[in-house]
Amino acid sequence: MIGELVQVPAGAIHVRQDGPADGKPIVLLHGFEGSVHWWDRLVPLLADTYRVIRVDLLGFGCTTGEPGFDQRSQSEMLTAVLERLDITDATAVGHSWGADSALGLAELSGRVSEVVVVDQAPDCAEIRILQVLRPVLRLLALAPIGRAVHALLNTDRVLRRALAAGFAPGFDPDIAGPGWSQLRSDHRAMSWRANRAVLVERPQALAARPLDTQLRALDLPALVIHGKHDSLYRWRNTLDRYAAAGARIEVIDAAGHSPNVETPDRVAAILRDFLADPSRSRSAAS
Repeated sequence: MIGELVQVPAGAIHVRQDGPADGKPIVLLHGFEGSVHWWDRLVPLLADTYRVIRVDLLGFGCTTGEPGFDQRSQSEMLTAVLERLDITDATAVGHSWGADSALGLAELSGRVSEVVVVDQAPDCAEIRILQVLRPVLRLLALAPIGRAVHALLNTDRVLRRALAAGFAPGFDPDIAGPGWSQLRSDHRAMSWRANRAVLVERPQALAARPLDTQLRALDLPALVIHGKHDSLYRWRNTLDRYAAAGARIEVIDAAGHSPNVETPDRVAAILRDFLADPSRSRSAAS
């Protein structure tokens, strides 16, 4: 474990802080199957200026917790963490599924001044694979099957294939990323119950209240970063919807679903540019 455990009502939350204590806070929230290590390559590019806070969400990484994988529960936990650390005026950055928690934290806490969404569609209608696998995913609601599927993915070969969609074609995490060993550890540390919450229950929640609707209601400066080679989403539809909600849009040509891992230098540059003038909105490719 790196960092510290912060005690809040939801449990012992794994938090890592880097950078100057008086720097503007940036809160980094990982996606499904992830942990704080999905930000390892990005943090050194920001920590000279910003106070960078990484959090393992409930049921992931080194954070305890079995219930509470939904947006509200994660947001309540994160609000308590920011209160304990006396953090205000934070930029909340959520990668993939972590975007739910970033927007929820902004809505609930009043401690967030900007939000950043990294490769996450407004709802699951934009996720291609869910449309195909929806009947299969419902089986994850059954405990024996959910446990069995989670155990199956523990094998290196299956896990590599399952996580390949998280990166652009040809990207190797062992060469420029957290490494397959870390990704395998993150999967094993994740509660198997999170599969049901994220893959079965979450699509229903987002159908009722998509992330672009939430972003519009927040009325905060917002940035959406998306990899051009993201194979999970119909990304043009995704970006059009966020732009209509008032977000600034940045597309990274060389990245897939995880630009924070694949192209951290570009993500850092985009974040710095955005935070220099958050109220400015524009669309660009980089």
